[in-house]
Amino acid sequence: MRITAVTCVKNEGPFLLEWIAFNRLLGVTDFLFYSNDCTDGTDVLLDALADQGGVVHLPNPAKGRNYQMEALKNAAKQDVVKQADWVWVADVDEFLNIHVGDHTIPALIKACGNPQTISVTFQFFANGGVEGFEDRPVIEQFTRSHNPDLWCGETAIEVKSLVRKDFPLQYYGAHRPFFKDKLAKEKRPSWTDGAGRPVQHKFLVAANPRRIRKFPANGARAFATLNHYALRSLDSYLVKNDRGDVNRENRNFDDTYWKERNDGSYEDRSILRYLPDLTAAMDAFRADPVIGPLHEDCVRLHREKRDQLMADQTYAGLYGHLRELPPYPPGEYELMLELGLEPEPMPEPELAS
Repeated sequence: MRITAVTCVKNEGPFLLEWIAFNRLLGVTDFLFYSNDCTDGTDVLLDALADQGGVVHLPNPAKGRNYQMEALKNAAKQDVVKQADWVWVADVDEFLNIHVGDHTIPALIKACGNPQTISVTFQFFANGGVEGFEDRPVIEQFTRSHNPDLWCGETAIEVKSLVRKDFPLQYYGAHRPFFKDKLAKEKRPSWTDGAGRPVQHKFLVAANPRRIRKFPANGARAFATLNHYALRSLDSYLVKNDRGDVNRENRNFDDTYWKERNDGSYEDRSILRYLPDLTAAMDAFRADPVIGPLHEDCVRLHREKRDQLMADQTYAGLYGHLRELPPYPPGEYELMLELGLEPEPMPEPELAS
């Protein structure tokens, strides 16, 4: 089975090797990366990985527009996508955690009955009090998240999608593929959630603007969950805030984005099943005489950017502000205070051994 992962990156250098190694454990055979305006060695490292095979690296074709959507339009024309049996569109901070069989994408496809699309529900992982950036697996450092069925009071949570080659594609979206509105009912694709259940009709036909890329999470993750590490360490979040959002030009994050995703009320360590094999694969990358030094350059430049930002009063203030925010989603902390409930202290972050 040939599975191609498609993603857009900007200054994600320190995290590339983990994401590639992890997805290869899942059965991903090919990668298509689009990069733009990188200053941390991301593009140089991707070029070196491309030289070794299995990775295609292209400049993002967008011209001051929506970076991700323009790249996805281009991706549909690339051989590495056209020749794939399945296409997986995701970001470098998103990890597909498969709970069935041998925990690979083929096992997930089999469990879901081999539909033409599988949409897997997000689970947002909190910062967990981790301030300093460490060059070790993200999936190991961050194990706390919101209640998987609820996020900021919403029962409908966003998804990302695996797409089979015979899907009647009009275009790839960042969260789900789309087919033409006038497609005959009998030609509509078979489409399941991460529990192998048919997705809701309004989601299928994109008829509900509020839920064009999400549906209720309850019961939707029996076979797979999409772990989203949107915050990582406070150091890395500061660098991410400076970088802006890969989806759009000149869009920064404020404390709302942080507060919404920094809900650590639930612990989920299930993805650590991959950690031994992931660690071995990353060690092999680091031992490579070309890849290893380029990764170290990315790590160094990431830390230097953090130091540079902390020398700026505005960013230093943002860092301090985020560090002092309570680790609860909007509304929950205020409600606890109103009811006179003492918030439970969050566990101390695990330190590297």
